[in-house]
Amino acid sequence: MVHFVGAGPGAEDLITLRGMKLIEKADVIIYAGSLVNPGLLKYAKKEAEIHNSAYMTLEEVIDVIERAEEKGLDTVRLHTGDPSIYGAIREQMDILKEKGIGFDICPGVSSFCGAAASLKIEYTLPEVSQSVIITREEGRTHVPEKEKLSLLASHQATMVLFLSSGMAEKVRESLITGGYDKNTPVAVVYKATWDDEKIINTTVDDLPVDMEKEGINKTALIIVGNVLGNTYERSKLYDPYFTTEFRKGKEK
Repeated sequence: MVHFVGAGPGAEDLITLRGMKLIEKADVIIYAGSLVNPGLLKYAKKEAEIHNSAYMTLEEVIDVIERAEEKGLDTVRLHTGDPSIYGAIREQMDILKEKGIGFDICPGVSSFCGAAASLKIEYTLPEVSQSVIITREEGRTHVPEKEKLSLLASHQATMVLFLSSGMAEKVRESLITGGYDKNTPVAVVYKATWDDEKIINTTVDDLPVDMEKEGINKTALIIVGNVLGNTYERSKLYDPYFTTEFRKGKEK
C-alpha cells in the first residue's frame, strides 16, 4: 500500500495526526527532500528505508515503490504542504493504477494556509475579495494561455503565487499589466512556519527590489491583494441585525 501524505508547510507539529501515524508505521518513506522538513523523519521507525526524491526521477520513485510492494511493505510518499497543490501526484497515481498498486491520500496543511497564519490575515474579506486565486508565474514550465498571470490578475481577487519567487520582476510586470495598482500591498513569506521564516511587506511596484534586498529567490509565496490592508466590511455572519438559520436578527 502507498500512502501519499501531506507533510504540512514546514513546522514539524503542523503535520496531521493521521500523517504522523502513517510515517510511524511506514516501512519505506520517499520524501520530497528539497521542501519537506527533514525533522519529520524523526517519527519514522529506525529500520525504515528512506529515500530523498529530490535526487530521483519519477521512474526511480516508482521503482522503489514496486520493490516495496514485492516485499509486502507499506510506503509513505511524503509531499510538502498538501499534495493536491503542485504536488505532481497525478502522474504517480496513474502509474500505480496501471500496475494495480493500491494507494490513498492523507491531506496536509498547505503552505498558503501557513502563510496566512504567519501574516495573521484572512484571504476573504467582505467587500474586498471573496475569491483566492492560487497560481504561478510562467517560467520554464508553461501555463495554459487562459491562465497567464496578467489575465488572472484582472480579477483583482486575492492571489497566492507559488513557484514564482525567482521571477519577481516578471511577476511585477504581469500584475501591473493585469490591472493591479502599483501600490497594491504584497506580502512575501519565505519558508512559512519554518524556524527561519521571513516575511516581507511590500507593494507590487517594490516587489523585485525588496525581494532582491532580502536575498529571497526561492521557497517563498507571494500574496497579492487588498486583504493585506485594513479596510473591509464587517461580516454579516455575526451582525446582530442579520438573520441566520440559528438566530433572528434584531430590528433596526
